Amino acid sequence: MRILLVSHDYLPNHPAGTEIYTHQLGLELKARGHDVHVFTTEKDISRANLEVRLREWEGLPVHELTNNLFYNSFEETWDYPPAARTFALFLRELKPDIVHFMHLMYLSVGCAEEAHRAGIPVLQTLHDYWLQCPRFGQRVHADSSICHTIDFARCGDCLAHFKYKQTRVERRTAKIIAAVRRGSGLDLGPLARRFATGIKRRMGARAAHSESSDASATPPYAAAGYTPAEPAERDAMRAQAERRDRAIRERLLPAVRRFIAPSRFLMQRFRDWGVPEQQLLHMRTGIDLRPFTQFSRDRAPRTRIAFIGTLAPHKGPHVLLQAWSRVPVALRERGSLVLWGPKAHNPAYVRELEHLALATGAVLAGKLDRREVARALARTDLLVMPSIWYENSPLIILEALATRTPIAVSDLGGMAELVEHGVTGYHFRVGDADDLAALLARVLEQPEELARLHPSAAAVRDVREDAADLEKLYELERSGSAAR
Repeated sequence: MRILLVSHDYLPNHPAGTEIYTHQLGLELKARGHDVHVFTTEKDISRANLEVRLREWEGLPVHELTNNLFYNSFEETWDYPPAARTFALFLRELKPDIVHFMHLMYLSVGCAEEAHRAGIPVLQTLHDYWLQCPRFGQRVHADSSICHTIDFARCGDCLAHFKYKQTRVERRTAKIIAAVRRGSGLDLGPLARRFATGIKRRMGARAAHSESSDASATPPYAAAGYTPAEPAERDAMRAQAERRDRAIRERLLPAVRRFIAPSRFLMQRFRDWGVPEQQLLHMRTGIDLRPFTQFSRDRAPRTRIAFIGTLAPHKGPHVLLQAWSRVPVALRERGSLVLWGPKAHNPAYVRELEHLALATGAVLAGKLDRREVARALARTDLLVMPSIWYENSPLIILEALATRTPIAVSDLGGMAELVEHGVTGYHFRVGDADDLAALLARVLEQPEELARLHPSAAAVRDVREDAADLEKLYELERSGSAAR
């Protein structure tokens, strides 16, 4: 079969869970003899908007659509006809047998419709809540509170604070840079990005210096001076949110044959949202287990606690550092805390994390290469995942289970579903630094507790199983198309 996997972002520039899973699945499908292609997007101001370029990553052909966020309205963030038209032309050239969407952000709901109109079976794996929540699919409000229900009044206020498109100055600058590259071959994009990054760093430094460096201080994420939107703007965005929700459901449900949910929690949220039962399929996310086949844990006299993930507010590293600061110093000296993650995502936030870490002896160790994950887990006695959003089926939790590494997670969503409290790890109240501090203190005081936990590698699927099961599903959907 010729299989097209579609993701909003892709490797190597975006090494997050959805992108890593898409790549691993693609490699396994290719190993099973299929012709696998990836369609993705990239913001690249040195290239013309909507240009598609072909590149390769580790043996997979990657067709990359440039999307520089030149949106004229909020509606174009989810219904972007130029992207849908470009995708339709691409489908006519590639002629895939199956289109499997991993994410539609930066693309368009029209892309799924175009595949459906072409008579190609369409599937979608639900990696987050973007179909319900335009703010990156996290269901976290601009004021940092969790959206346990979809309340369009809250959506209106939240989206009024959401920067979803480029400014006029950014557009003009991008178009000039793209024109220079076309005319001379000179790529000014990296220089422009370094300039923008430098400005962000300086702004982050000023923000950090204006905050207290006391370890008990609240990081900028929750103390950023959030103020409710003006009523007129809030009401306008509320109407936009309602329209988006209704239109996505009305247009996507007829176009997609199956929605694959990696967690039962997420599946229930989409069942409640209106996806018919017969279109939902629960299938756990598999991972590449080969890096962990020879895994063995290094021993150390102190209890080693770690965070592995993006240093971004929704991942909750500030909750972990606040908790660490509230553990008595004498107990902290019995252990260590290391946070692995790229620092470029939010300079102001990371600067405050650095202040908190410095005050408590924790270490921000920087970005962790995928090939180094097994080694990092070998030096970890307790992995902490303090995310303040629902999550789904985080790869790092699956990798921890595969290596029998005890895990402490927020008692929320897909995280709590994967970790059994008192058996494979611990739950603590989401966003509650005091509750997490009490747990860390207990583990540091009684490290033998960790030895009594029984994380099970048997509970983790191999991505090769995913490839085999999806291959059968693809064939089933293809035969269904032929019957139609």
